[in-house]
Amino acid sequence: MKRVAFHTLGCKLNYAETAAVGKQFLDRGFQSVDLDNGADVCVINTCSVTERANRECRQVIRRALRKSPDAYVIVVGCYAQLEPEEVASIPGVSLVLGAREKFELFRYVDGFQKKTYSQIVTSDIDTVNDFGPAFSGGFGDRTRAFLKVQDGCDFNCSFCTIPLARGRSRSQSIGETVVQAQDLVAQGYKEIVLTGVNVGDYGRKIGSNLVLLLEALVSIDGLERIRISSIEPNLLTDELITMLISSERICNHFHIPLQSGSDDVLKRMRRRYLTARYRGVVETIKKKCPEAGVGADVIVGFPGETDNLFEETYQFLLDLPVTYLHVFTYSERSNTPAMNYDGVVEPRVRFTRNKMLRILSKKKKHQFYEMMVGRTLPVLFEAALQQGKMLGWTENYVRVGIEPDFALVNQVMPVRIYAVDGEICLGETIEQGQASMAVKTPSVTQISIRTAEAV
Repeated sequence: MKRVAFHTLGCKLNYAETAAVGKQFLDRGFQSVDLDNGADVCVINTCSVTERANRECRQVIRRALRKSPDAYVIVVGCYAQLEPEEVASIPGVSLVLGAREKFELFRYVDGFQKKTYSQIVTSDIDTVNDFGPAFSGGFGDRTRAFLKVQDGCDFNCSFCTIPLARGRSRSQSIGETVVQAQDLVAQGYKEIVLTGVNVGDYGRKIGSNLVLLLEALVSIDGLERIRISSIEPNLLTDELITMLISSERICNHFHIPLQSGSDDVLKRMRRRYLTARYRGVVETIKKKCPEAGVGADVIVGFPGETDNLFEETYQFLLDLPVTYLHVFTYSERSNTPAMNYDGVVEPRVRFTRNKMLRILSKKKKHQFYEMMVGRTLPVLFEAALQQGKMLGWTENYVRVGIEPDFALVNQVMPVRIYAVDGEICLGETIEQGQASMAVKTPSVTQISIRTAEAV
């Protein structure tokens, strides 16, 4: 039996697509192994959002070759589509596949016989219209599944290579999505995370929209949670916000890319909103649902971001009721308009700004977690352990740890939050709380004996 190892870099969409490719291998009798344990075939799904991501991809490829020098190494994903020759130049890489070809991987391999040269098969991204269905059922984690509903992007922000790597926006039909979601539920998944490059753009070209998709998904028997990975602020309509908050099955967790808290920078980025719109969306969410988790993506060091403009971003986020930040340092990307912008920010300054926002993010998350203390929240538990605690997620994206009880894995249980410890909230189930009280509270007999002893 041949062994295959997979490694995924980047977004949740990549993880869903790796799972889809992985299933093709498992269906053909391959054994899945860890990348560091040696394999006959290695499939590396790459990211290219920054130069640092490219560098990490190269490091992973070389690591795979060190662990399995004779392996047939296949590289797919955004980096493979954007820089196929660069990837193929790494000695030992056997096959580089583009955005369309990765889903038809077995068409391009010849018995996985390693050659002395690299083969590149990529299509012009303007011709890529295939959707490439992907969901993580039957592969990897068994509690939360990633379900791809949309791919590509038409927004063309000045810093972004995604349209170059993934092509135009396209969506899967509601019917196909519902069938895949039902399959995931049948496999035992409690939560489905809807993924895509621009999920809010779902259905625009096929006469549908995200509200209609969600209405179909919430009616699936046995599906307890639906989470949306990310949604652009200009696509978060009042109708959509109301539906997301009012539905018992849709998580009250919103990840809304901001990128900058300065209108001047947003215009240079070619974003489709300004700060007033973003603030209005977040405040509407928090007014309707104060306990909602709201995350934001932010880029620091964009060309033209002066100290004053960065201060605008910092103050905007300081005053805004977001609960955490994903902070990225701007990275020059070939073939993007921003590559030629003036006002380049020194790397040292970019790093300092990144650090400042990461510290702010920790403070905001801690404040949000402190608000959860004393509340009882439903938690979906995983098998993962951290600091001796078994971990799970609340609907509003709070990481919760309890004393390990692996009978609770893949179960949604009410948990009372009693403290915050670093990056997690500490809690206990009702049963654990009752057991704890039984230990702490002496029985009537014990009280009598102690009283007698005291006399």
